[in-house]
Amino acid sequence: MSGRIFLIDDSRGLVSMGETAYESEDLLQALIADYPDLLAGEQINPDQPRRWILVSREYGVPDQKDGSDRWSVDHFLLDQDGIPTLVEVKRSQDTRIRREVVGQMLDYAANAVVYTSVERIRAEFEHHCEESGTTSDHALANLLGDNGDVEHFWQNVNTNLLAGKIRMVFVADQIPAQLQRIVEFLNNQMSPAEVLAVEIRLFSGEGVRTLVPRVIGRTAEAQQTKITGRSRWDAETFFPTLEQSTSQQDVATAQKILEWTKTRNLRVWWGKGAVDGSYFPMFDCAGQTHWLFAVWTYGSVEIQFQHMPQRKVFASEERRRDLLGRLNAAIGLALPDDGIRRRLSLPLSALVGDEALQGFLAVWDWYMEEVKAATVNAVDASPRTG
Repeated sequence: MSGRIFLIDDSRGLVSMGETAYESEDLLQALIADYPDLLAGEQINPDQPRRWILVSREYGVPDQKDGSDRWSVDHFLLDQDGIPTLVEVKRSQDTRIRREVVGQMLDYAANAVVYTSVERIRAEFEHHCEESGTTSDHALANLLGDNGDVEHFWQNVNTNLLAGKIRMVFVADQIPAQLQRIVEFLNNQMSPAEVLAVEIRLFSGEGVRTLVPRVIGRTAEAQQTKITGRSRWDAETFFPTLEQSTSQQDVATAQKILEWTKTRNLRVWWGKGAVDGSYFPMFDCAGQTHWLFAVWTYGSVEIQFQHMPQRKVFASEERRRDLLGRLNAAIGLALPDDGIRRRLSLPLSALVGDEALQGFLAVWDWYMEEVKAATVNAVDASPRTG
């Protein structure tokens, strides 16, 4: 290490401070945990400087649903917009900082957005606050301000998880050139996720220590990608727009539906509307795509009956009437019979409440089982040669 900085004390004496190695990696980790502002939020977003709360050190990350933790990320933080921020700390002497740490972080991030939940994050945060001798309400008031809406904050956390809008941060006393190039490349390519490195140098002299952070990866090209890179709607834009035209209960219902798609491993297609946003759960089976329904930002759920005649399983009107009858029974409505020939709309508010929503989703679970069963039967009935 090399380099010096100079301080002028109250007597206008000059204090020369030389760069110093951290005594241990744990010291740097502890500093981040105690003082998250060292991540230089004003450099990450000069217009809206980032502030953080610590959810947990050594936050466990599983690699399957309901599985035990396989990895642990050094720090799990949230900023004031509820963006999950994963921090991995290494000293520059650690050779893993050049390549291995990148693979580790991508493992953490890819699995955290799928297998962690806002409920677990909130519980870990409250446990950390209790251990620290404070309350979660006090910590959130410091982050959000006295007028901050705590429930809305946690809703934002959930939305960001669903959208994959997270921040990955590599921290070291010195960021090697190889890691800097990787970080800048990833940050240019990824949206809405963000990849950054923060170099925190330690200087000491005459009994004084100073920490100097520098953010790496926030290039002009990367920022332009974040602004213009989206060609369609996503969870980051969908839910705030939905909130403007519907109730909080409707927003929560739309989020639960999106969470259900994750538990069923469905593909989600986001709409491209210039004004109205949408997402479509898509069931892929045996090389064919089955359109289920769509959720729209104007507070409507639209059953995709118009596509079903293209697929043999529900091509007949009898089968589609069966599906319509099950939907009516599940949510207590009387959707019109002619809806089986078109895109049939119902208000999102009709699904508010656990009973209605679970009944609605149970019908689609039945629908997918019927498609899978028909596919298996078709395979069994196909002629065999040889």
